[in-house]
Amino acid sequence: MSYAKYGYIFILPFFVIYFIFMLYPLVDTFIVSFKGNGLGPGVIARHESQRDWVGLASYKNILYKSGANHEQFLDSLKNTVIIWVGNFLPQISLSLLLAVWFTDMRVKMPGKGFFKVVMYLPNIITAASVAALFYTLFGGEYGVLNTIIDPKNASLWLGPADVWRARILVMFIQIWMWFGNTMIMLMSGIQGINESLFEAAEIDGANSSQTFWRITFPLLKTIMVYTLLTSMIGGLQMFDIPFMLSGNNNGHVNNEYIKTVACFIYEKFKGTENDMMYGVAGAASVILFFITSILGALVFYVQRDKDAIEKNRKRKEAMKEAKRRAKGGGFSI
Repeated sequence: MSYAKYGYIFILPFFVIYFIFMLYPLVDTFIVSFKGNGLGPGVIARHESQRDWVGLASYKNILYKSGANHEQFLDSLKNTVIIWVGNFLPQISLSLLLAVWFTDMRVKMPGKGFFKVVMYLPNIITAASVAALFYTLFGGEYGVLNTIIDPKNASLWLGPADVWRARILVMFIQIWMWFGNTMIMLMSGIQGINESLFEAAEIDGANSSQTFWRITFPLLKTIMVYTLLTSMIGGLQMFDIPFMLSGNNNGHVNNEYIKTVACFIYEKFKGTENDMMYGVAGAASVILFFITSILGALVFYVQRDKDAIEKNRKRKEAMKEAKRRAKGGGFSI
């Protein structure tokens, strides 16, 4: 009697949800990127049948220098990369430091569990709530900290005049929200390392720094790659914090220095009737998809285990050689 069908029944809900809410929107995004508004400026083509097939026109609009949205897309991509790198490097450094500290048995600190929970708490707060909180503190004419720092300048941090203040604020929020989650993942990776390695290092007289660089850091390679990939994917799709902090108006981000690619896509998709561009939004989404895929593949390629690849190659060559000899051999009398 085979029970395989029950396994397929149990995993069926996942695939149904995946096809409806993830795979279908992804495929439809590719289709939308080859279509235009279809009814001319000032008229919104809301139904699929009202949109004309325009081919690569939307991609040319973004990628060619002569395209109307070329500079705007490049600026948003540059903002995205700057904000992501600016929050990832401090975040991973702080998280790694705290993870090593909390898992080091030689560090006798009371209340470790309490501090772990407190540091993870910002991660469970919705990004919109966090953005609203910091906008109340730093944004607008009545921002609390903004008023204390410089009462005469109502747009000290989130105004369009300064390039870096708004970016730094977004970076800080991202670090504050996500370092606890990254710390927990790195702690799980450290706790998965065989304790006998640390005991042997301690017996041999290794200090904390030597133990970290010779044992902990090399064996965290897998979880570090996972953290890098998830952070990179989330960073390239960053939307809620910059969008809420910008004091958006009718779907448009007021501060051009924190407008990310996701904000650009939303702006084109939900703009006014005169500049609503479904095709451009779809094309930008597809380009972002390929950028993320290429960077992810590059990370895997750089971090691949060369020794394991070489062993696998030699094993396959040995199997081929054994098969060749088996075919070439025969019975001798």
